[in-house]
Amino acid sequence: MRDPTSFLGEEYRQLVKDDLDWRLRVLQGPSAPWCEIDGKRVLMFCSNNYLGLSNHPKMKEAAHRAIDTHGVGSGSVRPIAGTMDLHMELERRLARFKHAEASLVYQTGFAANAGLIPQLAGEGDLIISDELNHGSIIDGVRLSRAERAVYRHADVSDLERVLAKAEEHVPTYRRILVITDGVFSMDGDIAPLDRISVVAAQHGAMVYVDDAHGEGVLGPGGRGIVAHFGLGRDRVQVEMGTFSKAWGVVGGHISGSTDLIKFAYNKSRTWLLSGSHPPPVAAACLAAIDVLESEPEHVERLWTHTRRFKKEMRDLGFDIGRSETPITPVIVGESSRAQKLSLRLFELGVFALPIVYPMVAKDKARIRTIMNAALTPEDVTMAIAAFQKAGRELSLI
Repeated sequence: MRDPTSFLGEEYRQLVKDDLDWRLRVLQGPSAPWCEIDGKRVLMFCSNNYLGLSNHPKMKEAAHRAIDTHGVGSGSVRPIAGTMDLHMELERRLARFKHAEASLVYQTGFAANAGLIPQLAGEGDLIISDELNHGSIIDGVRLSRAERAVYRHADVSDLERVLAKAEEHVPTYRRILVITDGVFSMDGDIAPLDRISVVAAQHGAMVYVDDAHGEGVLGPGGRGIVAHFGLGRDRVQVEMGTFSKAWGVVGGHISGSTDLIKFAYNKSRTWLLSGSHPPPVAAACLAAIDVLESEPEHVERLWTHTRRFKKEMRDLGFDIGRSETPITPVIVGESSRAQKLSLRLFELGVFALPIVYPMVAKDKARIRTIMNAALTPEDVTMAIAAFQKAGRELSLI
């Protein structure tokens, strides 16, 4: 009799054969510019920890203090017995930071998209999504019973075409929701949210932006893409984000109107049915807001390193695509070439992982580098030298 689970090993072995498998490396200690991975001291060059806050002393102190005052867990989901004063204070501070009426904290950014999108649009509605949106958005859309349409990546003219066609639909859609990433995580380009919001408003559509990679990076003080473009809350109805990247902790959140937040915490099942953040996590997120508001040098240094790295990599002849942010892809083509480049960089002391299909197209495999404000100029020099050496050895430049 055939083993009903045989497909598991078969599919995994095929992934290995095609150089499409994830080969996990283990971080032994904090996420810091220089860290120990699999027993080797290397330069961290692919973490989402943009501002280096995950090891910031103020945030560690806040987490320790919260354990002493509130323990290590809430003991419940938020709507029953799991809402602590720390959670409420975090949401108040976050809303103020975002210049929004209100905010709501989710367990993860993925949970925010998976839990909220299906509630905003359902049967009789239409969701219009950028073709390169994050997988969590795609899953959130799939969970919805709404009809779906896709527009070409960052192409506002194509979005306008889809919206115009939607107006001809019979029966008329109850609601239309336009969803886009703020910063696209594989290419590092920025959504034209200013123009998207204008076109959406002309057709009576809501706008939902996933700004996971824009927070702490774009806008005054790292407030994100809505602030970057100076948009009002009447232009972008839902701003979603995450604490797991530039904030250096973990968790998702949304910001917008008071009505949006009340709607979400009554309707969004990922929020309703998941345990709330442990007190040290909530406290560390609060401390991250303090750091962003009082220490602007982190964002400034991030961009100084980013501009230099992009220029020198282009000058060396690397293909870094259309990136406009601290995400800088080094595009090499075949998956096997990306795997080899990553391995050689690790040997040279730089940790930067390959990104392969299905995260990107089969002929667009890459090393995705992410700049970190905690790096020194000397660190950046060392990373560029490693790319130069490995790139020449592998005939990439």
